[in-house]
Amino acid sequence: MTIDDRERGIRLRAGDAELVVRPDQGARLSSLTVGGLQLLRQGERFGSFVMAPWCGRTRRGRFRNGAVEHQLPVDAGEHAIHGTVRRRAWTTARADERSVALYCDLIEPWPYPGRVTQLVELAEDGGSVTLTLGVETAGNSFPAQAGWHPWFLRQLTEGGRPVEIDFAAEWQEERGEDHLPTGHRVAPKPGPWDDCFGMPDGVEVRLNWPEQLALTVTSRAEWAVVYDELPEAVCVEPQSGPPNGLNTHPRLVTELEPLEVSTRWEWRLA
Repeated sequence: MTIDDRERGIRLRAGDAELVVRPDQGARLSSLTVGGLQLLRQGERFGSFVMAPWCGRTRRGRFRNGAVEHQLPVDAGEHAIHGTVRRRAWTTARADERSVALYCDLIEPWPYPGRVTQLVELAEDGGSVTLTLGVETAGNSFPAQAGWHPWFLRQLTEGGRPVEIDFAAEWQEERGEDHLPTGHRVAPKPGPWDDCFGMPDGVEVRLNWPEQLALTVTSRAEWAVVYDELPEAVCVEPQSGPPNGLNTHPRLVTELEPLEVSTRWEWRLA
């Protein structure tokens, strides 16, 4: 493990893989290289960021906790998007050559005190990374979600063949004109996608860059958003609930039952 003062990033290394984590930018994975190939987009929309304490859009920024209604700041049209911790500085609890543990306390505009944690663990052989998120309360219970929003490059090299996305879902959340699920589940449709899919046996999505690298995203979570409408990158987002899930699929975080979700990215060079 090394700390890059220029980027303020923590670099993890194993085998032919190198991963950079940015505590100053929401515990974002800013870079993942395997065999010299960069897998994550760089630039304005880059790396992989944490979504917590909710994922995707929350309708009009409003949600209820029992009888109490809360209003979150809207930052995606009329909705609130992707939680409150992705642009905040996180604290590094510990780090070594292959892992780092970080945390960020929940503060306003989230109405309940608590903490989000992330553990990043690069496998000893450099063939995978496991990411684990936790959401804890420091008092009252509250509904929450957690997940990841990676920007995988569509092409790993100039002239390289574009990524192929393969997965099997039991259903697709029907998307309304406001980009939120309508509450109806439909048979999965072909892309392009900006859609949430239900995978009750756990998320498994395969990304293949022909003749270069194959990567599989897995999680025990039951939902994943797949987004491939940009020419530069594609997103595969394991998450603990669907968009607007604070309202439609609330998962209550209590002192005895924090929310925990993990994902594993496993790769192999062609």
